[in-house]
Amino acid sequence: MSQKTEEVGANLPNPAEMAKTYAEVAQRASRLIGQFMEKKAQEGVDVPSDELGVARAFMDLSARLLANPYKLAQTQMNMMWDYFSLWQGSMMKMMGMPNASPVAAPKKDDKRFKDVEWEEHFLFDFMKQSYLIAARHIHDTVCCTEGLDEPTQQKVNFFTRQYIDALSPSNFAMTNPEVFRETVKSNGQNLIKGLNNLLQDMEAGDGQLRIRMTDTNAFEMGKNVATTPGKVIFQNDLFQLIQYDPQTPDQYKKPLLIVPPWINKYYILDLREKNSMVNWATSQGHTTFIMSWVNPDEKLAEKSFEHYLLEGSVEAINQVCKQTGEDSVNMAGYCLGGTLLMTTLAYLTAKKDKRVNSATFFTTMLDFSEPGELGVFLDEGAVSGLEKKMAERGFLEGSEMAGTFNMLRANDLIWSFVVNNYLMGKDPFPFDLLYWNSDSTRMPAAMHSYYLRNMYLANLLKEPGGLTLGGVKIDISKVKTPCYFISTVEDHIAPWKSTYMGARLPSGPTKFVLGGSGHIAGIVNPPAANKYGYWINEATDGKLPESPEDFLAGATQQAGSWWTHWQNWLTTLPGGNAQVKARKADAGALKVIEAAPGAFVKFRLDTQKKA
Repeated sequence: MSQKTEEVGANLPNPAEMAKTYAEVAQRASRLIGQFMEKKAQEGVDVPSDELGVARAFMDLSARLLANPYKLAQTQMNMMWDYFSLWQGSMMKMMGMPNASPVAAPKKDDKRFKDVEWEEHFLFDFMKQSYLIAARHIHDTVCCTEGLDEPTQQKVNFFTRQYIDALSPSNFAMTNPEVFRETVKSNGQNLIKGLNNLLQDMEAGDGQLRIRMTDTNAFEMGKNVATTPGKVIFQNDLFQLIQYDPQTPDQYKKPLLIVPPWINKYYILDLREKNSMVNWATSQGHTTFIMSWVNPDEKLAEKSFEHYLLEGSVEAINQVCKQTGEDSVNMAGYCLGGTLLMTTLAYLTAKKDKRVNSATFFTTMLDFSEPGELGVFLDEGAVSGLEKKMAERGFLEGSEMAGTFNMLRANDLIWSFVVNNYLMGKDPFPFDLLYWNSDSTRMPAAMHSYYLRNMYLANLLKEPGGLTLGGVKIDISKVKTPCYFISTVEDHIAPWKSTYMGARLPSGPTKFVLGGSGHIAGIVNPPAANKYGYWINEATDGKLPESPEDFLAGATQQAGSWWTHWQNWLTTLPGGNAQVKARKADAGALKVIEAAPGAFVKFRLDTQKKA
């Protein structure tokens, strides 16, 4: 080595010191930007808010990446090599030579690239693979960055995925073969129609984009959704109570009361006759009741979680017992309704009230230590930001909640409709499930703040005496009511391993069942469909294995719907098979108010009128 070369080498900065300097600079910049924005906000200057901490998370990411420049350079080289291989394969394909294996291929369930031209036309195939290569390397770089704490890593992963999904070539007119063909065929009329659809959705959202997922005019409550015959027999500020008309000459003695979530409307369990769980349960001989929660406005801003307990679930038990003359009921709760149900059981246990004979929990979280991707939206900054908005209005706007859930599955629930409605210029297809999904509900400010802070942030529900409601300490470990938990393997809202941890909290006999599919399809899974299946573990008698992994290792898969398994469990409980003559709503102790589905469920926020 020459003397000159040695001198140059000696003058180069030490790589470790350089990496450390880059990291310190990035971290300092992140801190200064945060302090600057906070100062300007205090001065009343309108600055972009970062309630979710996204900017800070990506500044931290930059610091960690710069701290290891060699790994970053290696990633760039790997991506360049993949692009070189893609160029080579595309040129061979263009010249008609035999196709080599693709450098990057979409997953089998990726609906974005189903059109045959993505595979057969070399140009669209090149754009597809080019995108997938970039997406893979960006994702691998972000998800494997060392040194990020778990919440920051989760935010970076989530919002990077949103960015990657948004830039898919399927989302642009000139790079989507299906849209390109339609544009040529219609002389651009699809784009004009799409622009009209976009403007219509902007008008419906009062200046904000509210993407239509379905033709809402194709559905009418009580006509082709929420059709199971019944009567509203009670109502207060928070809910209407529906009793369904009997379908059998005799019914089980213990009535069934369902507590749905108030984040969504109850008729997810009563979409159509063939997939309606309330219709099926009634046809099996249950005297079925369901709570239809109000869609609140600013008048109910001070309604708290305690109100939902005392004036909601506990009051519903009072009214069902009064209507039927029974001294106990079987209950079921879905998602947040299940969280309220377990809180109700703990409250009643403390009061030595034994009016709940059994409890079933659909995709219910009780231990919130691992909330899944929803945790991205649930830190101190995000909750404080929500509380400021709710303080102004008295409630959380339904569209904000719906937007959060849609982001968890952006390709299916956002971008597919952007392509269909705005690029293809088509009207959305009438679909009852998407009609329900777009029928958003508000959250009272006091209730939602309490729920987010005490369940998600502090995780106090699982702690014995961690919460005090109605003057009593809530202790799930003292609940001895027989419990049945059904969760689903692909659930992105209530991850099944998280729900499993909660299922181990009560001390009574507990059954846990793992269904196929996700948060909705895995629950709304009628036996006639013969889909998905479920897993059960009979190794222990009423006591669950310590971990979800242990449960699954000893589980066996069963064909068909978990509904029949649940029905067998429910009717084999002590006294569960006793029968009485069929109960009609107008023959009970309560006065019929109106026919189901009732007035509360008919109020839609997207039309601001009764449907």
